[in-house]
Amino acid sequence: MKFETYQLAKELDSFNYQQVQDDVLAILEKGSSAIVDMTACKYVSSTGLRVLLYSKKIAASKGLRLCLVGVSDEVQDIMDVTGFNSFFDCFHTMDECLQAVNS
Repeated sequence: MKFETYQLAKELDSFNYQQVQDDVLAILEKGSSAIVDMTACKYVSSTGLRVLLYSKKIAASKGLRLCLVGVSDEVQDIMDVTGFNSFFDCFHTMDECLQAVNS
């Protein structure tokens, strides 16, 4: 399975969600699974969570994967409270993710 990486900025919120959604969907439209590198991201709003969930749904409908890498403690707390953590394949490092997806 082919994967492409998308690097998130410091925040995923109502100011940049549309660009992030467009960029991730473009990866999926090419038939590639997406690895969203969240290493720099320290905040995800409810709008941002919706973008991630929507992208995951589109990936699944195409038989592709959406993986999250480097989820910060702050974002992980938000995902835990909302229950979103159960929807995603999350990895601490890119190496860990690549090993998992290539096995």
